[in-house]
Parts: sequence; C-alpha cells; structure tokens
Amino acid sequence: MPGDERGRPHPKRSTSLALRLFFTSTVWSAIALAAAGVILVALYRQSVERSFDERLDVYLKTLVAGAVAGDGSNNTLREPGDLGDPRFGLPLSGWYWLVRSLKSGVVALSSPSLAGDAIAIPPRTEDGAFIRRGAITGPDGEALRYVERQITLADGSRYSVAVAGDAGEVARDVATFGSRVAMTLAVFGLGLVLTIALQVRVGLRPLERMRKALYAIRSGDATRLEGVFPREIAPVVEELNALIESNGEIVERARTHVGNLAHALKTPLSVILNEARSSDAPIAAKIVEQTEAMQSRLQEDLDRARVAAQRRIIGVATEIGPVTEGLARAMRKIHEAKGLTVSVHYPANARFRGERQDLDEMLGNLMDNACKWARRSVTVTCDLVAAPGDRRMLHFIVDDDGPGLLPAQRSAVLERGKRLDETVPGSGLGLAIVNDLARVYGGRISLAASPAGGLRADLTLPGV
Repeated sequence: MPGDERGRPHPKRSTSLALRLFFTSTVWSAIALAAAGVILVALYRQSVERSFDERLDVYLKTLVAGAVAGDGSNNTLREPGDLGDPRFGLPLSGWYWLVRSLKSGVVALSSPSLAGDAIAIPPRTEDGAFIRRGAITGPDGEALRYVERQITLADGSRYSVAVAGDAGEVARDVATFGSRVAMTLAVFGLGLVLTIALQVRVGLRPLERMRKALYAIRSGDATRLEGVFPREIAPVVEELNALIESNGEIVERARTHVGNLAHALKTPLSVILNEARSSDAPIAAKIVEQTEAMQSRLQEDLDRARVAAQRRIIGVATEIGPVTEGLARAMRKIHEAKGLTVSVHYPANARFRGERQDLDEMLGNLMDNACKWARRSVTVTCDLVAAPGDRRMLHFIVDDDGPGLLPAQRSAVLERGKRLDETVPGSGLGLAIVNDLARVYGGRISLAASPAGGLRADLTLPGV
C-alpha cells in the first residue's frame, strides 16, 4: 500500500457522511413518493370506473323505462329516444344502446349512434347473473365498457338490454390525473430534497463545530474541546478531552523521566571526565576519549527523547515570523565581520507545529552553516504547501553564495560529527541535529546546489 513521507499507509478514502445521509433519505423519499403516486392513481382509477359504471346503470334504467310501452300491456317495445345524452344520436360516438331478442337474437331496437351496426355483447348463459358488466370492442374498434340486463314482457318474450360507453374516457381521465399527480409529486419531491439537504446540513453542524475545535487544538489556539454539543456526540467530545489530558500527562511524565535520566548520568560522567583529565596515567587519555563519546551519545539520545515527547504535545504551535527575524538579527551580529546580507521571507501568520526551541535549533543551524560559508549573502524563504490528508507543510529554503558542495559530499555532512573542512569552527553536529529533529517531526532535509552559486538547504516541517 502506498504511504506518506514517513512510510505510513494512507487512509482509505471514505465517503461523505452528509452525502450518504442525503442519498439514503432522497432514495427512500423518492420510493415513497412513487408508491404514493401509484396508489393515488389506482384509487382514482377505481373511483372513475365506479362513477362510469353508475352512469351506465342510469342509462340502462332509462332505456328500460323508455323502451317498454306504458299502456299496461307490456307486450310491445318502443323507441326510447337519446336517453338524455345526445351522444347516443351521433354516429359512432362511442356511446351505444341495444335491445336484442334472447330467443331469435334479432336486434329489436338500437341507438342511432350504431348506424345500423351492432355491438357484440357476449351471449348469456342459463345460470348467468341478472346484470352483467364487462369490456368489449365497439364497431369503430374502440374500447367499450358495457352493462346488460334482461327484461321479460307480459307475453313471456325475453330481451337483452345493453348500454355501452367509451372506455377511453376513463383512460384519458386517469391519464390526466396521473400527469397532474406526477407534476405535483415532482414539485413536492424537489421541496423535500431541499428540506433533506437543509436537515442534513443542520444536523451535521455540531460535527463541523467539533472539527473546527479539533483544528484549533492542532494549531495551538486551544487545549481542549469547548462548547455544548448534542447528547449523541457529547460522549465523543468527553473522550477526546480525556485523551488530550492523558496525552499531556504522558508527555509531562516523559519529560520528567528524561530530566531525571540526564541528571543521573551526566553528573557521574562529568566527574569521571574531570578526574581523567587531571590524571597523568597512560589510560587517562583513553578514558577521556570514551567518556566524551558517551556524553555525546547521551546528549544525542536525550535530545531525541525530548523532541519525541514534545512532538506528541497536542496544541503546540510557533509563529514563524519572530523566529526567523530573530535568527536573522543574530546571524548579522555573529558574522558582522563578513558584512553579510541576511534576508528572510515568509508568509504572514505562518506557524510551525512544534516547540519554538526546536525550530530555533533547526533553522539556526542551517542559517549559521550558510553564514559560515557565504561570501556576501544568505537568503531564507518560507512557504506553506499543501500535503496529503488535509495537512499543511512549511517549506524552508536557505541559500548562500559560498563554494557549495559536491553531490557526494551533501549526504556526508548530514552525518553526526562529519566535517569536510576542519579549519571552519564547529563540531560537525549542526546539520546532523537538523536532520534528526526534522525526522522526529515528520519532516525532512535535503541539500542541493543553490541558484546563488553555493549550497541550498531544503527543510520541510509540519505547519499550521
């Protein structure tokens, strides 16, 4: 798995909680609205069909009342008229009535709208219902809904009386209603989506406040999470504050332990070193050499332990401006005899995520080394650059116009105690210390040729 500059694997990219909530709510809302639309249209279709059938029933009763003679004999049929609806008089209008003899199958009476044609009502069975309903195809190929019953005259003759209407009216009415329902639900759904987006935004606002509070702690503006949070995330806030306090206690114990260790070891070593230096014994020189090596190694390990402890302090940040300006003034004074021009450039409000003394030590060593070798000028530039994981890094560049170093020499000077020129004052620990401190902070240092003609030191450290 690919890693960052410290070899740690990058975390897997996670989906947005807000997008997940929004997507889930929107999908379920869309399903609910679609189901509601289908149910509404189905209920409306049932209502329209029932109303249509009730109209057919009224027409059927009117047809029976108008077709049977009113003289009391009930032995003859007569023209019933248009049943109160002029569409029964328009040819192929889609509205028809028919009276047919059940014995002979001959059409006794029919509406003018049939224009001499007939409608194919399914034949009755002996045990059939008194009133039948159904769907048939009309003479013009249109879909019809019909209602049919039988009547018996006084002479015993039986007739089938049927009324049929255009079923397309039902379909058109339902389609119109369905389109209106779809438009209404679409507008409602759009409003619901906006409401969901607002609800998700408002609901996740406490998490955004917590993120900003954590950033304030990371950048050194706060030491704990403050404020009132909802009950659902209040336990998380309490645990984070407890973790921060525990971190501080661990760091404090580590510092105390480091201090005690330094006091316990450095004092006996100093006594041994002083005794050996004052002795004339042949082995004294060897004791001095080994004791100094032990002191150097002890100091190196103590420095690393101290920085490692400080690196884990949450909420520590150092302003770049005061440190670089102060070091520039110090370098001008220390190397006043050379008449060097020491210039610094940095972004406003840039901060280093760490202790000031560590930044002083790293940047001071780089600037001091540059001033020792520079002929006329030293330039320090600082920039803020983006890093993976929503982090920012400080990019320091220290340029001088000295003789510079060969590529093979650049890696050698980063080793502790390595000096390429014994005539220049120093212990050879400066760049090695910078390298050690930078690595502890998760940064790095590299050396290259400077455009000014000398050496360029490139230092990367965590920023805020």
